[in-house]
Amino acid sequence: MSGEIPQSLKYTKEHEWARIEGNRVVVGVTAHAQEALGDVVYVELPKVGATLTAGGQFGVIESTKAVSDLFSPLSGKVVKVNDALTGNPQTINSDPYGAGWICELEPSDSKELAGLMDAAAYGKLLQNS
Repeated sequence: MSGEIPQSLKYTKEHEWARIEGNRVVVGVTAHAQEALGDVVYVELPKVGATLTAGGQFGVIESTKAVSDLFSPLSGKVVKVNDALTGNPQTINSDPYGAGWICELEPSDSKELAGLMDAAAYGKLLQNS
């Protein structure tokens, strides 16, 4: 695994990250996930207005090696998607924690954040996998 695990994010066992920004949460896939996938060639984004369930599938990411489901770290309503990924899905490879974000949610239950891993716990998960 290359690079650092950002301390300010929360993580899932499925290798999605969540960044809290006020009353919204930005979601993406981790550097570990994009490295395992290889070159990303397509991302199926959720629809704005869609209601997501924590742990539920909300899209698909396709690479030259594999197709993987995307799972929501939290329940909530999609308020924004990263349309730039439609034409440039490889942004997930080049900047997974920045410009490669996937969607922004308005969480319906902020208590679900407690069920996500911090950077230290996510690092241990990677070491044990």
